[in-house]
Amino acid sequence: MAEQTSKAAELKKQLAETRQNGWNRLAAGEEQAVEEFCKGYMDFLAEAKTEREAAAWATRALEAAGFVPLMPDAAYKPGDRVYRVNRDKAVVLAVIGKRSPREGVRIAAAHIDSPRLDLKQHPLYEADELAYLKTHYYGGIRKYQWPTVPMALHGVVVLRDGSRQTVNIGDQPGDPCFVVTDLLPHLAASQDKRTLSDGVRGEELNLLVGSRPFNNDEESEQVKLRVLQLLFERYGMCEADFLSAELEAVPAGRPVEIGFDRSMIGGYGQDDRVCAYPALMAALQLDQPEYTAVTVLTDKEETGSDGNTGLQSAYFRYFIEDLAEAFGCRAREIFSASTCLSADVNAAYDPTFADAFEKRNASYLGSGAVITKYTGARGKYDTSDASAEFTGDIRRRMDAAGVVWQTGELGKVDNGGGGTVAKYIANLDVDTIDLGVPVLCMHAPFEVVSKVDVYMTYRAIAVFFGD
Repeated sequence: MAEQTSKAAELKKQLAETRQNGWNRLAAGEEQAVEEFCKGYMDFLAEAKTEREAAAWATRALEAAGFVPLMPDAAYKPGDRVYRVNRDKAVVLAVIGKRSPREGVRIAAAHIDSPRLDLKQHPLYEADELAYLKTHYYGGIRKYQWPTVPMALHGVVVLRDGSRQTVNIGDQPGDPCFVVTDLLPHLAASQDKRTLSDGVRGEELNLLVGSRPFNNDEESEQVKLRVLQLLFERYGMCEADFLSAELEAVPAGRPVEIGFDRSMIGGYGQDDRVCAYPALMAALQLDQPEYTAVTVLTDKEETGSDGNTGLQSAYFRYFIEDLAEAFGCRAREIFSASTCLSADVNAAYDPTFADAFEKRNASYLGSGAVITKYTGARGKYDTSDASAEFTGDIRRRMDAAGVVWQTGELGKVDNGGGGTVAKYIANLDVDTIDLGVPVLCMHAPFEVVSKVDVYMTYRAIAVFFGD
């Protein structure tokens, strides 16, 4: 009997798939590398709360590492580093490989925008001696999660004379914060009858920004006037300048370690900067890769990748066309021979809300980078479904390098779903698959990830680039 049990155990080990915690699969000494990498990631997350700030942070890092603007009429050799910034909101970079780009490039594409509250063009108003800013939420949010959270205001204002002012209030030492208010439970009987999705409505996401009047004159809207005075003193802006502003209300504060064991990271904007940072770091550490490595840090993914800074626009294609011109080939040749990791997050299994997930095919916090063969919703609509051949190739590369990885889907089939930029890259005739970090509380003001998953996503992209 014992011999039969031993044979069964041996056969199970050989043939069956078993999930293991990523911390238990780290190589000797790798735990320190996880901690060091995540410390840098947390610093990035604290400084890059908007797509503009993430693009600026990436540009500084690229220039410090010797990257120069891509010129289609220049001559490049293996190891050369080039980049291009699109309207201060998206960045494309490349490290030139030993092989001609005609043989294909290796692409990692992540997005640097996140759900937030954008200010409307006529946002400032006073109601009963309180000053507010009207907002229009950006991306898919659960509106009830955003009231009573300390908020900061980030962005730019273009003044009437054409000058541009950078705004960052709420995240600097000594700064005030802002807040969306909510009802106290004692008076919420009527609100409690609303459905959860309607518990807080879009037009109720108003940012409280002041309560002190300008002076004691009988003039109306004295509180609003004081807010305008303060904005003029700090930024030189008047009320009409909101028309040419891009101001984003985002949760204030730095990311923090989560858990007695400090094994997780909590903070705002991890979808998808938790993949953007590993993709950037993987590119920065390259010397002379076999294939040219291209990293895309794009905007507007949370609203459908539309607009001239989203991946449905032509800016990425133009970058590849200029790269092709520099090497005397055609962009279509490069695309058809290329492969891509769409570096985006997936939903981590949450035991508290287990019914939303199909447990056998969910991704788990702490089990490594998650490979998602397809996303979409209800019948695989709006997705890129990677081929068996390309999935097998990625799988073999990860295993050979000792990368801790898992697979996952975005919840039960009929529960909803979501997409990434994968389909827009795949539409260029590029083999594409999703790979990224599983996230708890995705799209909330405070999201949670595992340190080991962040590090393994970096390692996975580095292996993909370096192979």
